[in-house]
Amino acid sequence: MDSEHRPDSSPTPSPEPPVAAKVPYTRTFHGRDFVDNYEWLRDKGDPAVRAYLDEENAYTRARTSHLTPLEDAVFTEVKSCIRETDMSLPVRSGPWWYFSRTEEGKSYGTMCRIPVRDSGDADPWTPPEIIPGHAAPDEQVILDSNDLAEGHEFFSLGAASVTLDGRYLAYSVDVTGDERFDLRVKDLSTGELLDDRIDGISYGATWVGDSWLFYQRVDEAWRPHEVWRHRIGTPVSEDVRIFHEDDEHFWVGVGVTRSERYLLVSTASKTTSETWYLDLGDSAGGELTCVRPREQGVQYDVDHAVVDGEDWWLVLHDSLAHRPNGELGRCRVGTVGDLDALEVMVPHRDDRRVEGVDVFSDHIVLATRDNGVEKLSLMTLGEHGAHWGTFEPVEFDEELYSAGTTGNSEWESPVLRISYTSYVTPAQVWEIDLSTGRRVLRRQQEVLGDVDLTRYTASRRWVTASDGARIPVSLVHRTDVPLDRVNPVLLYGYGSYEACMDPYFSVFRLSMLDRGVVYAVAHVRGGGEMGRTWYEQGRGLHKKNTFTDFIAVADDLLASGMTAPDRMVAEGGSAGGLLMGAVANAAPDRFAGIEAVVPFVDPLTSMLRPDLPLTVTEWEEWGDPFHDPEVYDYMASYSPYENVTAQRYPAILAVSGFNDTRVLYVEPSKWVAALRATASPDSGEILLKTDMSSGHGGVSGRYAKWRQTAFEIAWELDRMGATELLP
Repeated sequence: MDSEHRPDSSPTPSPEPPVAAKVPYTRTFHGRDFVDNYEWLRDKGDPAVRAYLDEENAYTRARTSHLTPLEDAVFTEVKSCIRETDMSLPVRSGPWWYFSRTEEGKSYGTMCRIPVRDSGDADPWTPPEIIPGHAAPDEQVILDSNDLAEGHEFFSLGAASVTLDGRYLAYSVDVTGDERFDLRVKDLSTGELLDDRIDGISYGATWVGDSWLFYQRVDEAWRPHEVWRHRIGTPVSEDVRIFHEDDEHFWVGVGVTRSERYLLVSTASKTTSETWYLDLGDSAGGELTCVRPREQGVQYDVDHAVVDGEDWWLVLHDSLAHRPNGELGRCRVGTVGDLDALEVMVPHRDDRRVEGVDVFSDHIVLATRDNGVEKLSLMTLGEHGAHWGTFEPVEFDEELYSAGTTGNSEWESPVLRISYTSYVTPAQVWEIDLSTGRRVLRRQQEVLGDVDLTRYTASRRWVTASDGARIPVSLVHRTDVPLDRVNPVLLYGYGSYEACMDPYFSVFRLSMLDRGVVYAVAHVRGGGEMGRTWYEQGRGLHKKNTFTDFIAVADDLLASGMTAPDRMVAEGGSAGGLLMGAVANAAPDRFAGIEAVVPFVDPLTSMLRPDLPLTVTEWEEWGDPFHDPEVYDYMASYSPYENVTAQRYPAILAVSGFNDTRVLYVEPSKWVAALRATASPDSGEILLKTDMSSGHGGVSGRYAKWRQTAFEIAWELDRMGATELLP
């Protein structure tokens, strides 16, 4: 018989699935009652909770032990494709070339540098040729993450920022997975750690000169809400808070323009933003000036350009009611007021999302999204910013790809680096000579072994939703796998926060494709692939469009004959895990299995608790059920946890991290408990795997991550019936 685990009992590993005790707790809001039987699992400090999770982990290990040979095979395939002793392409910053190394057998990278050579025949802008595994002349190791991770089950590097002159390194670490970082400063001229230590801060650290360090503190809800200024060599108790955000909907960020002229502090909610600046030509210890006061529903960002000797703000702005896809304008620094009065550089268009600009002394890079695909355009300003130019497109050959600027730290540079990848093209770094337009491939991700990349292909499919919306779907598969027959299909989805699921190359995906899997990505509403309206139609009181879009894609793949319900598996993580939970309730018969990674499956409970990390800032994404009964009822109608019913569910694998501060471990734990108690007896197997030392990003260390991913892929391949390699 099933073993029942009560809150006051100890775990007893059993071949039978664990059964969490029902301890009814009634939640009452807006006159609505909901009886929550598993809220007791929220008490992280209760030994019984940990014991229950240990029992779930033991059960999952027992029930997936038959997958170990397949997991090992996938792990070996992936490992054999990756050059474990390798290095990144050096990036020039000031008088140094910076790069990172990896070494076979070590889980983390090492940061290194060598001096820039500006003599003889060497071009000071051509990256040095360094052999992986061999130290270059004058090479310095500035930070070895393997040493920092020693003795910790979890390790994550947050900041790793060097002053422009190369003297000081500020770095921060998280050894619990809760995304709170402790920062140290290292004098690279001596190798010594300074007494400067700042604990419990957010990601990142921003240098101004070689003596000022700016950082963000977080509140009790893990919201970065303050910017502080620290002077090297002084006690932390003397640090000065330069910005504080009272509104709990807003997160705060800080950075410096590439020109090193202005410090920018940005504060933003999901729909509104505001920027403040400090002229560093005056003093790093000065006061901030607001670029433009916030206006509800209006988002804007600024960057600094110098043209014909004058300082300009490039202002990228959009609003929910006007120009939702964004517009780029310009004005002289200190004059931003009416956005309609800006000199328009890139006008708003309904079919193009303006996503960002990257400014240099002699050129500007524009990023847009057309028909769901990233585009780059380049404007030449003339030597030393002599005049404005026009944006010219940077062309690429493939239909589906991702491209962006990368590794461009210098304000005055004669070259521009761009990253490029696709579903079938490993990551590349190209360099464009800005005087001639000539492109040079500086680096391409190496895929070792007998891998013929021409055997894989990617294409775009369009699916019509019930309300007429056209949903883009990306398909990746082996060229010898026809789409007019039943195939194993992995259908992936996300659909929140205006995030775009852009193409990228994955050696893990090769292990699936080589077993005949068609990898499909449903670019559902709530994401940003098709512009701001696409996002708006999938958030708040329109959130169900995300779920019905995904189901429409699944139905289309089934109707086309490309796959069958016993050959298709769905996957999504975090907010995509919410999608998985909603789809499991609404369309369980379409799938042989569903994997939900750190899944947000108890959203209403979380959104009703302003004390939890992220809740208040998330109200603009999901709606505010705490104050609004309409939002409460709408969320209650789709919450995966609250809508589990006595129907047949497919096999489900839920993966979580015990120290996750974004989606607490309790959400998938409660969901799995409810599924076990409620689903019909003919349902597939329900599994929960909780890593007890990690957070939202999963296990740390590359080998542990490879092993975890290999386990998940093995489970998916088994559910799809695709365990054998194709010839």
